[in-house]
This record gives sequence, structure tokens and C-alpha cells, in this order.
Amino acid sequence: MVEAEWWRGAVIYEVYLQSFCDGNGDGIGDLPGLLSRLDYIASLGVDAIWITPFYRSPMADCGYDVSDYRAIDPRYGTLADFDAVVAQAKALGLKVLIDQVWSHTSIEHPWFAESRSSRNNGKADWFVWADPRSDGGPPNNWLSAFGGPAWKWEPARRQYYLHHFLPDQPKLDLTNERVLEAHFANAEFWLLRGVDGFRFDAIDFMLHDDALRDNPPNLTAQSTAWNPFRLQRHIHDMCQPTSQMLMSRIRRFIDRFPNCVTVGEMSSEVGALGRIANMTGNTKLHMAYTLGVMKSAFGVPMIRGAIEEAAVLNRTGWLCWGFSNHDVDRVATRWNASGKDPQRFAQLSLALLACLPGSVCLYQGEELGLPNVNLPSDTIRDPFGLTFMPAYMGRDGGRTPMPWIAGANQAGFTQAATSWLPIPKCHAALAIDRQEQDRDSTLACYRRLIAWRKQHPALRVGELEMIALPEPVVAWRRRYRGDCVTAFFNLSDQPVSVERNDLATFKAACELGFVTVPKDGALQLPPYGVSLGTENRDGKPL
Repeated sequence: MVEAEWWRGAVIYEVYLQSFCDGNGDGIGDLPGLLSRLDYIASLGVDAIWITPFYRSPMADCGYDVSDYRAIDPRYGTLADFDAVVAQAKALGLKVLIDQVWSHTSIEHPWFAESRSSRNNGKADWFVWADPRSDGGPPNNWLSAFGGPAWKWEPARRQYYLHHFLPDQPKLDLTNERVLEAHFANAEFWLLRGVDGFRFDAIDFMLHDDALRDNPPNLTAQSTAWNPFRLQRHIHDMCQPTSQMLMSRIRRFIDRFPNCVTVGEMSSEVGALGRIANMTGNTKLHMAYTLGVMKSAFGVPMIRGAIEEAAVLNRTGWLCWGFSNHDVDRVATRWNASGKDPQRFAQLSLALLACLPGSVCLYQGEELGLPNVNLPSDTIRDPFGLTFMPAYMGRDGGRTPMPWIAGANQAGFTQAATSWLPIPKCHAALAIDRQEQDRDSTLACYRRLIAWRKQHPALRVGELEMIALPEPVVAWRRRYRGDCVTAFFNLSDQPVSVERNDLATFKAACELGFVTVPKDGALQLPPYGVSLGTENRDGKPL
């Protein structure tokens, strides 16, 4: 039964480990720090945590360049620390998901060291190698998402190797059965240690055109694009239809471990929701999210369009919504173009997440309404930003450490004199200890929302019907069996009156703190206002 599948409608809290909490005083978040703060995560009412990579790594790309899939990087702790986190999380009723980075390794991984040494060693075909063109150039025109060609020359083999991101992240050949078997063996190592599933990184980059054909130009891209990657249509280097078969292989593997789940990350390339529909379901990944929603322009057309697609998608696959994560600017800034009422906007975005059809990924600090910040250029660590600044300053503005105690050194994140990224004063003012004391805070609002979501199966697994209203209001009704929830959202920074003939059956959930109840047959929604409630819809099908 749908209700028995814990992941449907679940809320997963993303722990960006190096910015969550520092337990050993070196200025970098780690597993002991996470262990010390698990009670806080459990108090939010979430169902699971997703921990970003903690594997041994030279940290060229903040841990997404793995040099050992079974070892804990010393800066994050030990295997015993990880086991303690899993045990305590389970004691608190939290599932634990961890990252799987299958598309590439670190340049320092022993697999690549062997593969690059010659063309006839035991792992010679584990990575994507290609001969140069007749003029000595790369085999095709593919570009790295992080800037420059997607190929690097290896003198020992007199060949190029593929890298979709940094040259430090050589691309594995996932059509090679031995590579897949090695990945499955590493994954099983963590499953046997008690993890409840995996978030799979960069699904769209896993497979590519075997013929290595050139990508065509993207004629709709502006000539002023700061990243040349956007000047191509990526029809050969990513988003391959054969990825569905690979997802089925992964599902057959994970199904050996009852109640364990898979979450896929889809890129922002066109058609992301369609790809999620094709790559999730009973025989593929359990669910997936897309950066495409996060990078879209905020407003009624985007929200309405994504919801309508999701309502259909969820009948065969399953969407996991995310408005923020470690790869994009924080939603409280990215979507609030006017900059007005930042905390009210943050509460609007959290209310949207609580009511959308599917599961949810909540990025650490999103429950505090943290804004994105502009960091000084000399503090940037993100290789993406270092390549493209000042046109693009990278992802570090959304990765700064969590503020725990407003008046403490480094906002309570670390005992060190400095943290790996600076903590802005505006974040310290929104620290957890301060918001814990304020019943009107964004944190308090979030706790009420998630508790209310848990009370209503309609919000976790119910069908959705859009309610026809003019912009800037978007509204819908969700129902599961006898439970019916209705939601109204004002997506503008101006007050709006919503007049509806059938509001007589609407009972606002005043306990949520949104002061929007029907009056004289209308809802008065303030800027970024929300009204959530229940209806008696017996006998009225969606």
C-alpha cells in the first residue's frame, strides 16, 4: 500500500556536512558535529537525513571527487563516528541516506591511477578514453560544465579522458559491467552498515553517446552567456535514453534491501520532469528531483506548470521537490526578486513545499529562512566560482556554515577562530537559539507546517486539483480518501483579495499562524500570504 512506503511524501533534510556543525574545532563540519545536533534535526519532524559526501577525497570539488568509496575522509571523522551517527539517527526515528557519486572519481582514485598508466592494464577500460582527432585536438566539441573542454590529454596513453566537471574528476564508463559491479559492492558496504538508501549524484551525466558525436549549437542561448557550456545543446554528452536501463539495474540491486530507497538528481537541462517520469517508478529509481525547478523564474506560471506535470508524473513515477540545495543560491534570495519581507517570503516557500504533490528535500538552513550571501572574492572555495568570477561567484554563498547561537564565536558552528567559509552577520541574527524563542519565527512556522503535513495523508500522497484563480494567486486542493486540504498562496509582494463562492466549506488552519481566514466571502492575503485549511468535500471527486 502507498501509506506503507515511508518515502512517499517524506521530508528529507539535506546535511551539507562541512557546513553543518564542527565537532573537533578545526573550522570544518564533521560527523561528530552532526551527531551532536541530530536531536535538532529530529525536532523538525523530518523523516530522513541525506548526508553529502564524507568519503576520502582531495576536495577539489568539496568531496564530489572521491578517492575511496569506503573510507571516511579524516577531516570528517572515522568509520566509528559514522556508525554512531547512523545508530543515533535510527534511535531518533530518522532514516539515513548518503551520496553515491558514480559518474566520476577523483583523479587520485587508485582505479584511475591504474587506468591512466597504459592501454592494456586491468582497468584500462574503466574510464572514458578516446583518441585525438587527426590534428591532435580533443575527440569532439564537448564542454565541461565547469568551463573549458571536457577532455584532458594523458601522455602515458596518448589519449584524452572525459571529464564533465573538473579535470580532477575523470568520467567512469558505466557501460562497463566491472565498473558497475564495483559500484554495487561499495554501495552494499554502506547498506550493511545500516544506511536506508542513496542520493545518486548527476544522473543526467552518467551515460553519453558511444559514437562521441559533436553537440550542436544552442541557437537560443544569448551570446553573453558567462558559461560556454550553455552555448551547446547537450544531446550527446548527457541525458541519454539508455539511462533508463541503468536506473532499472540500480533498482534491482536496491530491492534486495527492504525499505531502502533511491533518490536521483536531474540537471536543469530542458525536459527534466519528463526524464524523472521516465526514470522513476516501480522498476526504476524510487524518486528524483531536478535543479530545473530551482533555476526557473519564480511565479504562478512556473509553479502551476510544475505542479500540473508532477500531478501526472506521480501516477507512475515520483517527484521529490527541492527549492534549495548546495548547488544553487538559497531560495529566500533567489526567488524573492523584490527583496521585500524576506522572512514572510521564506515562510511562503516552506508552505509551498509542505503542500506540493510528492516528497521533499529541505536544505539545511532553509527552515531558518537564511538568505544567500555575497562573499568576498578572496574567501571563495568553489572551483565553479573561481573559474567564472566576477560574472558568477559560485555556490559558496549558499554553503556558509549553520548559525546555531547568535552571540557565540562563529555563531556556535565551531570553537575555532575561523570557519572554512565566513558566517555572515545576517545569518547570525537568524540563529537557531534566537528563533527557538520566537513563536513567530520561520523555524517555528516550519515546525508547525511539517506537523500539519504529517496529520494529513492528503498532503503526503493525495491527488491534486488546481483551483482556477487569477495571478498572482495560485491555489489547489488535495485529497486522499476522506481527507481534503486546500491551499492558497499569494506569490506577490502586494496584498490580494480572493473571492470564492465555495469558501463556505473552507476551514482555515489558524494554528499554523497564517492570519488569513475568510471574511465576508473573501480571503485577504497579505504580501506573500498563505492560507491553508481543510474542506468537507465528501462526494465531490477531484
